[in-house]
Amino acid sequence: MEEKDLTLNLHLAEDETETTVHAILDLRGDHFESMGKARRKPTDRPMPVIGEELAVARALADLVNQVMEAAQSKIEQFLEPD
Repeated sequence: MEEKDLTLNLHLAEDETETTVHAILDLRGDHFESMGKARRKPTDRPMPVIGEELAVARALADLVNQVMEAAQSKIEQFLEPD
């Protein structure tokens, strides 16, 4: 079994009400980027960890969709008759 390590970069930026996560994954020459955001209502108590978790989850969910679409596209190309 061959093993490989992949690197997923997450960059988090936040202010008093908004958290943004930028996710980047390079996989065998394919480059994927996504963004996730979370916003706190002004009436809610500050709980930064919740905003971070939501923003990360949203960025990763978008990244998952991109990687799945890329894989599906490659499968379809592979199955096309020459």
